[in-house]
Amino acid sequence: MKDTIKFVLDESRIPRYWYNIVADLPSPPPPVLHPGTMKPVGPGDLAPIFPMSLIAQEVTAEREVEIPGPVRDIYRQWRPTALFRARRLEQALETPARIYYKYEGVSPAGSHKPNTAVAQAYYNREAGVKRIATETGAGQWGSSLAFAGALFGIEVQVFMVRVSYDQKPYRRALMEAYGARCVPSPSTETQSGRAVLAKDARHPGSLGIAISEAVEVAASREDTKYALGSVLNHVLLHQTVIGQEALAQFDLAGDYPDVIVGCTGGGSNFAGIVFPFLGAQLRGGRKVRVVAIEPAACPSLTRGKYAYDFGDTAHLTPLAKMHTLGSTFTPPGFHAGGLRYHGMAPLVSHVKELGLIEAGAREQTKCFEAGVRFARAEGIVPAPEANHAVLGAIDEALRCREEGVSRAILFNLCGHGHFDMQAYIDYFAGKLTDQQYDEAELAMALAGLPSVRAA
Repeated sequence: MKDTIKFVLDESRIPRYWYNIVADLPSPPPPVLHPGTMKPVGPGDLAPIFPMSLIAQEVTAEREVEIPGPVRDIYRQWRPTALFRARRLEQALETPARIYYKYEGVSPAGSHKPNTAVAQAYYNREAGVKRIATETGAGQWGSSLAFAGALFGIEVQVFMVRVSYDQKPYRRALMEAYGARCVPSPSTETQSGRAVLAKDARHPGSLGIAISEAVEVAASREDTKYALGSVLNHVLLHQTVIGQEALAQFDLAGDYPDVIVGCTGGGSNFAGIVFPFLGAQLRGGRKVRVVAIEPAACPSLTRGKYAYDFGDTAHLTPLAKMHTLGSTFTPPGFHAGGLRYHGMAPLVSHVKELGLIEAGAREQTKCFEAGVRFARAEGIVPAPEANHAVLGAIDEALRCREEGVSRAILFNLCGHGHFDMQAYIDYFAGKLTDQQYDEAELAMALAGLPSVRAA
């Protein structure tokens, strides 16, 4: 038997619909609220920053949303992605576990993010939008939207969190290669950015601040809309092509996951691999144990409060109920930039509250250790974000070894680390440390959560 078995579907098996877990949940998620009226937002409230087609997807309760033909045509460039059996890793760990990983690093931008970037660019193009403003942490989302913008002739401006802007020059260069303009955030180009810099000229930035800047730009220009790479319902919806393909591939493999592990920052990669399996379970199918792994330096699921909060630092966005560390919380500059968001996707937060998933937090040095271990067994160098899922899967496999049981473990390898090699250089040089967030700052941020009466 081969050391690694790859399960590949032909392009005819690219999903024709995105899957919406809302249709199968035992209770609907709490509504998004207007911060002025404290009433549920309507389409008109969101129209200044999103095209109506995406607003409709944000609020739909339909189980399936058809994927437009032009989007599926572009998906064919890298979809379906392969499901691998990690036999070499199993042997290295001496575990009876069966470890599988879905590899999303084969997209043009090197991660899962184009699954929604292409869709969002398409809908904006159809609405006549000429320009999109967005934010990015590690740069995977920014480069993906830049790629999609180039395909559909849309100008893209990216506000990149300052610490990642400095850490990851190659991600920045990739965005520029696709034609996007990349600006370090906080910047002097927006009122939101200038307000932060006035208090701290060397502020490292945060995704909350970068979101504020992008939303401000979109709201102030008629030709510009805003796009988000995670958190929102329609973004999670688009990523479910991952889990739907994996379901079909497990059928091909004659197996089924007992445990699914996903790294979580904003929630899109996690939802993409997990939600189709949870949906099958909710409709009477086989039960799976789902584990969300987040960074210990930004632990929204494990240390955050489930409450209504703003999605950005300047409070330009509506209020969403989610696990949050507080919109003013600034995490330390650890290398998994895509996981440095103060909140968790409302839908992921809701399924956590329903008891459908569990969560754990990991330090970055242990995550990089796991990533190197994986690379030396399987040959793929994971992105820093994906290392959290790798470590979670290894932990589960070692548990199988201790218990003497064989379980099937699935995780999503959401991107490669080819643009993050400086982080690996720092790790090998002993310069990568486990950064701690400020407990006093966290307490202050949580104390400042909006006051929302219980419904």
